[in-house]
Amino acid sequence: MEDPSKAQISRRTGGWITFPFIIASLVGLTLAFGGLTSNLIVYLIKEFGVESIDAAQITNLVNGAGGLTPVLAAIVADSFLGCFSIIWISSIISLLGTILLTLTTTVDSLRPTPCEVGSTSCTPKPKVQYVVLYAAIVLATLGNASLRSTLSTMGANQFDKPKDQGIFFNWFFFFFSGSTIVASTAIVYVEDNVSWKAGYIICVAANVLGTAIFLLGTRFYNNSKPEGSPFTSLARVVVASIRKRKLSLPSTSEDFYHGLMLVEPSKTYRFLNRAAIKSEGDVKPDGSTAKSWRLCSVQEIEDFKTLIKILPLWSSSFFLGTTIGVQGSLSILQALTMDRHLGPNFQIPAGSMLVFVMLSTAIFLALFDKFLFPTWKNLSGKSLTPLQRIGVGHVLNFLCMGVSAIVESKRLNVAKSNQGSIIVPMSALWLVPQLALVGIAEAFHLPGQVSLYYQEFPITLKNLATAMISVLIGISFYLTTTLIDVVRRTTTWLPGNINNGRLDKVYGLLVVGGVLNFGYYVICAWFYKYKNIKAVVDHSDSPSHE
Repeated sequence: MEDPSKAQISRRTGGWITFPFIIASLVGLTLAFGGLTSNLIVYLIKEFGVESIDAAQITNLVNGAGGLTPVLAAIVADSFLGCFSIIWISSIISLLGTILLTLTTTVDSLRPTPCEVGSTSCTPKPKVQYVVLYAAIVLATLGNASLRSTLSTMGANQFDKPKDQGIFFNWFFFFFSGSTIVASTAIVYVEDNVSWKAGYIICVAANVLGTAIFLLGTRFYNNSKPEGSPFTSLARVVVASIRKRKLSLPSTSEDFYHGLMLVEPSKTYRFLNRAAIKSEGDVKPDGSTAKSWRLCSVQEIEDFKTLIKILPLWSSSFFLGTTIGVQGSLSILQALTMDRHLGPNFQIPAGSMLVFVMLSTAIFLALFDKFLFPTWKNLSGKSLTPLQRIGVGHVLNFLCMGVSAIVESKRLNVAKSNQGSIIVPMSALWLVPQLALVGIAEAFHLPGQVSLYYQEFPITLKNLATAMISVLIGISFYLTTTLIDVVRRTTTWLPGNINNGRLDKVYGLLVVGGVLNFGYYVICAWFYKYKNIKAVVDHSDSPSHE
C-alpha cells in the first residue's frame, strides 16, 4: 500500500506553484543572453577591432548554434538526463560564458587597448584576449541555447491538462519576448551609454538570479524520467531497413511486426517496410521486440514516411531564414553608419534596431486573430490554411529584400555625396520599414509552419514540430554565413567599410533567390497532400478565427 505521506508529497509537485520559479528563471536567463548577443556586433567592432563583416559572421554562427543546440539538448534530456539536470547544468555553462565576457571589460590583461578605427599605429592584441572572448561566446551560446527548449518542455510537464499547458505556453512566450525586448533596449542602452562593464555585470547578475530562482523551486517540480527521444525511433527505422535490405518484401501484412497498433504498411517508400519484417529471434514470446535496432513496428515506419513527405516543404524555408539572417546582421552595420538620433539628446543603439522586427511580429500576430483572419474569412468564405500562411510569408520576405535594396541604394548615394564622413547624414529610421516587413513575414510563416507540423505529424512525433523550427533556424544561419563568405570571396560588394561596397546588390541577389525559392515552395505545396485534412478543416473553423 502506498505511503500516504509520499502520496501527499507527490500531489504537491507540479502545477501552477512552479510557474513563478520557471518564468522568473526564464526572464533572468533571457535578459543575460539577450544583453550579450543583441550588441555583440558592436562590441566586436568597437572594442576588439573586428572587421564589420567578420563581426556579422560571428553573430550568424552564434545564432546558428542557438538553433541547433536546443535539439541536441532535447535529445540528451529525453534520453538520458531529464530536463531538470539539463537546465541547471546549462545555466552554469551560460554563467561561465557571461562571466568570461565580463572579464574582457574589467581585467587589464584581457581588456583590449583602445584604438582608433583605421589607425595604423595600433598594437596587435594578445591571442589570449581572443581565446577568452571566443570561449566566452561559445559557452554563453551553448548554455543558453540548451535552456531554450528544455525550460519550456519542463514547464509544460508540470501540468496535466492541455488547457493549462496552452496557457503556460502563451505566458512563456510572452515573457520570453518581453525579456528579449528589454535586453535589446535597456541593457544595450547601458552598454552604449554607460559602459560595457556595467552592461555585462547586469547580464551576470540576471544569469545568477535566474539560476538561483530555478534551483529554489526544486522541491516543487514534477520531474519526468527520460523516456527516449523520437529521434531514436527515426534512427532505428533507418538502421533496421539497411540491415534487412536484402530481404524480399512479403505479400501479406502478417509477416510484418505491428506492435500494439494494427496498421497496414503503405506502398510509398516501400524499401523502408523491410524494417518491419519479422525474422527469427526478433520478437519475444510476449510480443515485444527482442532487437530494437533490427525490428521496428509498421507504425514507426509510417511515422518516418510522414517526416520524409514533409521534408521538401521544410527545406523550402531554408532560404527564408537565410535572408532574415543576412538582413538582421547587416542592418546593424547599416545603422552604425547612419544618424540614429531621436531628438538632440537620445541616440538609438545600433543593436536595438532589431527590436522593430519583434514589435511588428507581436503587433501583427494580435491583428491576425482579431481583424485580418476574420476579414479574410468573411470575404473568401475560408480561412488561410497553414500552407497559404507560409506562402504569404515567402512573398513578403522577398518583397522586404526589395525594399532593403532600395533603401541601401539611397544610403550609398548619400554616403558618396558626403565622402570622408563616417556617419552618413541619413536617419536610421529609414531601416524601420524593411525590419517591420521581416517581422510581418515571420508572423505569417513561423506560426504557419508550427501549425503545419503539429497537425500533420503523428502523435508520436508531435515534439518534433518545435525541433523542426529550431533546426531550420540553425541551418539557415549557417547558410547565411556561407552566403556572405561566398559574396566576399567572389565580389567587392562587402568590404570592411560598407560605405565603399554594394550592399544593395546583395539585397538584390536575395530578391532573385527569394523569387526562385518561392517557385520551389509553390511546387512543393502543390504536390503536397494533407494527411490530416480534418485538422485543417477544424483549424479553419476554430472560434479564434471566426
